[in-house]
Amino acid sequence: MNPLGHLSAEHIAHVRGHYDSAPALTRASLSYRRLLAGYYNRLIPPSASVLEIGCGDGELLSQLRARRKTGVDVSAAQLARARARLPEAAFFAQAGELLDLPETFDVIILSETLDLSADVQRLLDRLTNVSTPSTRLLVNFHNNLWRPVFAAGEWLGLRAPVPSANWLSSHDVENFLELSDWESVKRQPRILWPLATPILAPFLNRWIAPFLPFACLAIFTVARPRPARTSRPLSVSVVIPARNEAGNIEAAVLRTPDMGAWTELIFVEGHSKDNTWEEIERVRAAHPDRRITSLRQTGKGKGNAVREGFAVATGEVLMILDADLTMPPEELPKFHEAIASGKAEFANGSRMVYPMEKKAMQFLNMVANKFFGLAFSWLLGQRVKDTLCGTKVLRREHYLKIADNRAYFGDFDPFGDFDLLFGADKQNLKIRDIPIRYRERTYGTTNIQRWRHGLLLFRMLGVAARKLKFV
Repeated sequence: MNPLGHLSAEHIAHVRGHYDSAPALTRASLSYRRLLAGYYNRLIPPSASVLEIGCGDGELLSQLRARRKTGVDVSAAQLARARARLPEAAFFAQAGELLDLPETFDVIILSETLDLSADVQRLLDRLTNVSTPSTRLLVNFHNNLWRPVFAAGEWLGLRAPVPSANWLSSHDVENFLELSDWESVKRQPRILWPLATPILAPFLNRWIAPFLPFACLAIFTVARPRPARTSRPLSVSVVIPARNEAGNIEAAVLRTPDMGAWTELIFVEGHSKDNTWEEIERVRAAHPDRRITSLRQTGKGKGNAVREGFAVATGEVLMILDADLTMPPEELPKFHEAIASGKAEFANGSRMVYPMEKKAMQFLNMVANKFFGLAFSWLLGQRVKDTLCGTKVLRREHYLKIADNRAYFGDFDPFGDFDLLFGADKQNLKIRDIPIRYRERTYGTTNIQRWRHGLLLFRMLGVAARKLKFV
């Protein structure tokens, strides 16, 4: 008995017959595939193992930078072309709805495969068998707005008819993902002009398409398997950059709760003009019951201090706590819970939800934070309400991947906030805001220079925009 049912079996046979006899890709199709490959290469680490469902003749797979490539398709003729094109890859003649492979993959690609699937939900269900908790599912499908354009192309003979195409909305795809235990991470519409037209195509696709997402042809969605709570307690490292914060050191130790299997505190003293270093050493000796490590920063800036602290951290979960304690340490368990439960892979503090104490944040700082929150949400395709909150939490394994790929953006962020957020997005991590109650300082003054640092933040935003959005 066919588990897909009689109508689905007919559909698969019809699709197989169509593609068995399909001609080679046209020049326009090849140009479009190159554009798709360019975007996929920005989403896929070169070290990844990749599975493409509906790989056809292997044209897209051949352009991907990946350690190991596997393709699945219903068309024997197309697979023969794929094997000739990519002899080092593995190919299997299967319907995605009946997928049966003995291994798992870092990345699974569905490039317009949902448009032709006999049963989208069953296909997505089957993919969970070849995935791990860290697998990323990359999907691109056609925008419904382009349906009349495709129909006109077929009527004029400029485009080969496609059998029984599904035209799925973004809502349809999100719904199918949820039904099949996948969670959407982000969505990014791309490609406004699919033809290889000199000057016009690069201009429209790079500089105009980001401002007209509703009109783009290809809609990219990144998803992950529905998260599950870790089966054991996770150890925690809290890195506390401290510059001229002598009056807050002991409070940081007393107020930071123990979390997970165990909690260590790592103070990174940053060339203070007061007695911060001496206070760190005194407090460390006075609290032998706590795991406390002290470092004197060798570089400059909070970003460097965080990196030096993370370099010696031994916990499975890495946290940043600003030594001014305007983010109450008592709220750190919320961040730990978000990571341990799997609900977030990058937990980002947000000061923009609860009322703040009167002098916690000046008006211009509030305006700037709101602007950067909107700009980042647009850049990343994920909602980030407060980019500059100092508390950010992630697993060590994810931080190491961010650090390994830091060269993509360059060493451009002295604060560390943008560096981590952009890196998390580049690794396709699920980012979630954790609302916190922001407090006034009780000791010392801020190390932020509003105008000089504000201009630097705008420059960093421009760097990220070129790397993430205008590509």
